[in-house]
Amino acid sequence: MRDVAGPDGVRVVLDPIGGPIFEPLTAAMSRGGMLIEFGGLSAEPTPFPLFTVLSKSLTLRGYLVHEILTDPARLAAAKAFILDGLAAGLLKPVIAATFPFERIVDAHRFLESNEQLGKIVVTV
Repeated sequence: MRDVAGPDGVRVVLDPIGGPIFEPLTAAMSRGGMLIEFGGLSAEPTPFPLFTVLSKSLTLRGYLVHEILTDPARLAAAKAFILDGLAAGLLKPVIAATFPFERIVDAHRFLESNEQLGKIVVTV
């Protein structure tokens, strides 16, 4: 989850998980906040907190990357944003670990440990 705090709670929530965490996320949000659900990593059901959503006038939005991938103009704009940001040094990928291809099993073990913060790079 990533958030931007407002005076009375969280204004924007980006959630890739869903499941039981959905209710506490909406409870922590400020009036008029927006929750963007972009994944379903939880295997558990995602309960909908109707009264919290209504009482706080929350906006809930689902997002899939296909919104950009299937629209040539949006895809071109996204690519330009990323490439320009990398070239200008404004976007810097976080690398958790780098493994040579010969240690691909170790790279998978590290990935499965869920201890990494950032990307795992395998060099060829």
